[in-house]
Amino acid sequence: MKRIITLMIVAIVAALTLSAADNGAVMTFDNVSHDFGTIKASGGVVTATYRFTNTGNTPLVIKKVTNGGCGCTTPSYPKHPIAPGKGGDITIKFNPEGRRGEFNREVKVSSNASGKRQALRFSGVIIP
Repeated sequence: MKRIITLMIVAIVAALTLSAADNGAVMTFDNVSHDFGTIKASGGVVTATYRFTNTGNTPLVIKKVTNGGCGCTTPSYPKHPIAPGKGGDITIKFNPEGRRGEFNREVKVSSNASGKRQALRFSGVIIP
């Protein structure tokens, strides 16, 4: 009986140790916001780049990056899995044409890293 209990305790400890070591994919950004400052409406498309690293221990897969509900915003991101320890860039192109004034927008990143989406924000002021 003691042997069975000892084996069960060893199995439980081993299972807890393995589950603690398996944190899955973890998406760690260098920065999650970008300020374009003052830009001209006729100045053309501006770009913000958000660098990230997979600090987890399983491959990171980006499922989707929203455009923030605006046709003026175009995201691009890696379509292939990102290995643990490796990184990549999410690039946001923003077209200020036909707009003016202050803007605060965000896109959301869906991945296998966690249950919630990661927000990437960008802001600035558009002058005519």
